[in-house]
Amino acid sequence: MSKIVIASGNPGKLREIARILAPLEIEAVPQSDFDVPDCPEPHVTFVENCLAKARHASRHSGLPALADDSGICVEALGGAPGVFSARYAGEPKSDARNNEKLIADLKGKSNRRAHYTCVMVYVRHPDDPEPVIAEGRWYGEIIDTPRGEKGFGYDPYFLVPEFGKTGAELDEDVKNAVSHRGQALRDLVDKLKRLKRLG
Repeated sequence: MSKIVIASGNPGKLREIARILAPLEIEAVPQSDFDVPDCPEPHVTFVENCLAKARHASRHSGLPALADDSGICVEALGGAPGVFSARYAGEPKSDARNNEKLIADLKGKSNRRAHYTCVMVYVRHPDDPEPVIAEGRWYGEIIDTPRGEKGFGYDPYFLVPEFGKTGAELDEDVKNAVSHRGQALRDLVDKLKRLKRLG
């Protein structure tokens, strides 16, 4: 079984990534196992932050690294919160306060269209000149009243029209099949296989 370090401390993300990689006999190890310090994320795009996190985790762990940068982009807010999704309401990070701010910022706006974006980057080593980059988008709309107990982040407020359910109401297998992270991870795995970087 090959081993890669996942450049995230988010338990929800780690669970989703590990679940999708497990059938490929890839052991996803959290960067906390290597005491990887937090990586600065000063960039305004998902791909730049993601690449920085992947190189950082690989440098500190000595393993190939997989990083994910994701967030929710709301049309009526010009794409915000975007890369600032995790800290939309400031420090300390709080899903509850982020959601409160999002709903407040959307008050009186009729356009509720939104999508989650996920960018994933895989590097073989910290200075890999050919990082593998994949992306996924999951479209829906924001509702005012949370529904569901599953998921994390903005999921209880993110309604997926084709299911008539929020991201927090979907079963894990269904969510992994359609979500931005599921799409990006499958795209990444396909690219890695084509490039023969996976067994």
